Amino acid sequence: MARNNNRQQQESTTPELQERVVFINRVAKTVKGGRRMQLSALVVVGDGNGRVGVGMGKSQEVPTAIKKGVEDAKKNMFTVPVTAEGTVPHEIMGEYGAGRVLIKPAVAGTGVLAGGPVRAIMELAGVQNVITKSLGTNNAMNIVKAAAEGLKNMESPAEVAARRGISVAEMFGGKEN
Repeated sequence: MARNNNRQQQESTTPELQERVVFINRVAKTVKGGRRMQLSALVVVGDGNGRVGVGMGKSQEVPTAIKKGVEDAKKNMFTVPVTAEGTVPHEIMGEYGAGRVLIKPAVAGTGVLAGGPVRAIMELAGVQNVITKSLGTNNAMNIVKAAAEGLKNMESPAEVAARRGISVAEMFGGKEN
């Protein structure tokens, strides 16, 4: 009984990570004895509160590939600046390989306007209002990694103001007291 309560306390203190399988690819290698099948799983993990990660796992079985992808995604988590309105602070273009993803802020009530692979990363990052457009390729892995690169390069207004040596109010044209 005490052990069960202890486990519940540990689970409540750690943030709940959601995981979403974006794409599963089956490849076959022809060898002397026939075909060897292998699977790769592209997985996105996030807490819905600004932390998200992308991972890839390979195995001969689907559950094992997904499990490896989740572990890889947890290792590669990063923080996304999300505004109070639930959108991204500014427009940015993420690039990875041939994949390019345009990420634009949107007003409250817009929702997540994004294609399948990019939708997963935006929702798990906690972005509620955003417009994205995938350019260049339709390869799920390159699109997700391009979106992740764009989100990694995004800066919050506080970071920009600190780099310039001014306050956030000054940066947006307000007067400081």
